[in-house]
Amino acid sequence: MSGNKDSDGGWRTFLWNSEKREFLGRTGCSWFKIILFYVIFYVCLAGIFVGTIQALLLTLSSYKPTYQDRVAPPGLSHTPRSDKSEIVFSISKEDTFKKYTDSMKKLLEPYADEQQIDQMKFEDCGVTPQPYRERGPLDSGDGQRKACRFSKNLLGSCSGVGDATFGFREGRPCIIVKLNRIVNFRPKAPSNESLPDQVRAQPNLIPIFCKHKRDEDADKIGEIKYFGLGEGFPLQYYPYYGKQLHPQYLQPLVAIQFVNITVDQEVRIECKAYGANIEYSDKDRYQGRFDVKLTINS
Repeated sequence: MSGNKDSDGGWRTFLWNSEKREFLGRTGCSWFKIILFYVIFYVCLAGIFVGTIQALLLTLSSYKPTYQDRVAPPGLSHTPRSDKSEIVFSISKEDTFKKYTDSMKKLLEPYADEQQIDQMKFEDCGVTPQPYRERGPLDSGDGQRKACRFSKNLLGSCSGVGDATFGFREGRPCIIVKLNRIVNFRPKAPSNESLPDQVRAQPNLIPIFCKHKRDEDADKIGEIKYFGLGEGFPLQYYPYYGKQLHPQYLQPLVAIQFVNITVDQEVRIECKAYGANIEYSDKDRYQGRFDVKLTINS
C-alpha cells in the first residue's frame, strides 16, 4: 500500500510540485521561454514560406504561362462523350440517345447567333479560312480581347437547327469535334505529304479526317460528311488568350456526320486532326486524335 502511495505521490508531484511551483517539471518562467521560442520559430518558418511564394509569384504573369516548352499538342475531343468512348443507341428509342443530343445542345448554346451580338466582345473574322488573328502580346495590358464569331449554322445538318436530334433519330448521327484550348498556341497548317490521300491541304486550315480503326470495319462506315468553316479548324480563331483576356472565346467546331453506317454492328472509328505541330502519342489517345465505338441498333 505504501508503494502505491509513493507512486501516486510521485505522479502528483510531477504534475504539480507545490514546493517548487512547477507544472510538468517546469516553472512558469521556463514554460514562457519555451513557448516564446517555438512561437518565434514557427513565425520565422511561416515568413520564409510566404516570402518564397511571393518571390515565385513575382516571376509569374497573370496572362502568359511562364513555361510552355514542354506543353503537349492539344487534345482532340468530341461531343457527345460517353464511358469508354462508346456511343450506343437505338433508332426507335429516343430515350437511348437523348443524353447524347442534350450534351450537344448544351455545347452549342454559346454558338447561337443571339449570344454573339455584342460588338465590344465579338467580331466577324471571315467566311473562309484566314491567317492567325493577332490581338497583341498577352502581357501588353490591352485588356480583354475580342473573339471571332462562330455560328452553329456553319455545322449544317449537325447544327441542331433543322433536326433537334442531330441525325440520331434517322440513324445518321453527328458528333461535334474541337481542339482543346492552349494559351498562345498557334496550330500550323500541314503539307500535302503528311495528309491521307483523301484529304488535300488548304491554306490556313487544320483538316480533320475520320476512317475505320479496324480493317474489318472498312466497309461498314459508309459516307462521312464534314461541316464547319472550311470543314476544319481555321487559323483565324488562334491564338487563344486565356480566360482572363478571352472570356468569351469560341473554339471553332467541326461536325462529323455518319450518313449510312452499318446498323446492328459495332464500328470503331478513328479521327485525327492534321497539323505541322500536332503530334500523336500512344500514351494519350486524345492527343490530336480520338477513337470511338459506334453501335446503332435498329
